[in-house]
Formats: sequence, C-alpha cells, structure tokens
Amino acid sequence: MTRLVILGTGGTSRDILDAVRDLNDMAGPARYECVAFLDDNAALWDLTLHGVPVRGPLAAACGFDDCLFVNGIGSPQNYRGKEAIIGAVGLPIERFATIVHPTASVSRTARLGRGTAVLQHVTIASNACVGNHVVVLPNSIVSHDVHVGDYTCIAGGASISGDARVGRGCYIGTSAAIIGGAIIGDGSLVGMGSVVLRNVASDVVVVGNPARVLRAIPSSSPIERERPSMQSRDAVSR
Repeated sequence: MTRLVILGTGGTSRDILDAVRDLNDMAGPARYECVAFLDDNAALWDLTLHGVPVRGPLAAACGFDDCLFVNGIGSPQNYRGKEAIIGAVGLPIERFATIVHPTASVSRTARLGRGTAVLQHVTIASNACVGNHVVVLPNSIVSHDVHVGDYTCIAGGASISGDARVGRGCYIGTSAAIIGGAIIGDGSLVGMGSVVLRNVASDVVVVGNPARVLRAIPSSSPIERERPSMQSRDAVSR
C-alpha cells in the first residue's frame, strides 16, 4: 500500500481524500494509506481532519521519506501562487502521485501528469494532455486533443472543447465553457459560467458570455497561501 500525504486542507484537498478512499473501496487490496495533511496554517496543526491528522507546514514534507504526495492547493484566490508554493516544498516530481477517481473516464490515449487529481465524473478524452499538479474538479470535460498546462485548476462542470490549449497556472471557473481551438494564456482566470469564443491573453481575468476581459492581473501579484476553511465540528478534532 502506498502512503500518501495531501498538501493543503481546503475543499479540494478534502475532495482528493474522498477520491483516495473511493479508490480504496474498489475490489482488491487498498491502494493508498492517507497518513497526513500538511498546511501552513499553524492553527490546524495537530488537529484531525476527516480522520487524517494535520502534521505541520508544507515544509515538513521532507520528513515523509516513504510517502508520495498530491497537491490540493489552488483556489481562485491563490491559484497563481501554486507553482511557487509547490516549488518551495522541494520535492522532485517523481514523489508526486496521480489520483484518478474511479468514476472518471480517462481515455487510454490521454496523458496525465504527476501530482494531478481527476475527481468524480470527469471525462478526459482521446489524446488530451493534462500537465503536472493539475486539479480537474467533478463533472468537468476535457475534450480530445486538449492541452492543459501545469499547475492549472479546472473547476466543477467546466467544459473545454477539442484542440483548445489552456496555459500554465490558469484557473477555469465553475461551468465555464471554452470553444474548440481557443488558447488561454498562462496565469489567466476564466470566470464562473463564462463562455470563451476566442483566444485569451496571459495574466487576465475574463468573464461573461461571450467572455471579455474584466481586468489585467499584475505580474507582481502577491502569492497567497492556502486559506483555512470553515470545518464542521465532526470533521476536525484534537
């Protein structure tokens, strides 16, 4: 059984934990033992989240020599900092697992990177390429020949049509739709429910139907760390 550590404690990290447990519930021997969350919010250290302890900051990853890791960091507030946050952990790419929920449909000709999580009822079609440290949230569609760059997050219900290219470190919002062949530049955010009908430049926020530029994102935007989320009393305990 592979020992696994999840980076971050937000909603996506907890969704990944659910995916790991659903994989373990399949017929045959369990595949993963989730031994810890790591998070830079000191208020969470030594607590237990859904039965898994929070064992310290992200920098503690170097102490888990026998484990693989998967990244759950990447909300709309901090997605641009994900690459720097993971880089600061200092782990080689080989130390990251790829998690695919058993209800996801992934073509045998698709390629998935390390540290990537594909969650419930996602479709990844023929010859699609999904990079390292990508999160594809439930009910999303990544169509044939799509390329998704490293460190990107695709939120629930988003649809990316064939031959589109999504750059490095992007955020594609809930229920957004991207027309086939469109290019989304590095670091950009496509707002919730937006419909992208043409190329999107790097480092901008686009919203609406059809999507239009709302604002540019300064290249000097500060990196935000994963923010603590409200947990139920049943989820967190000493």
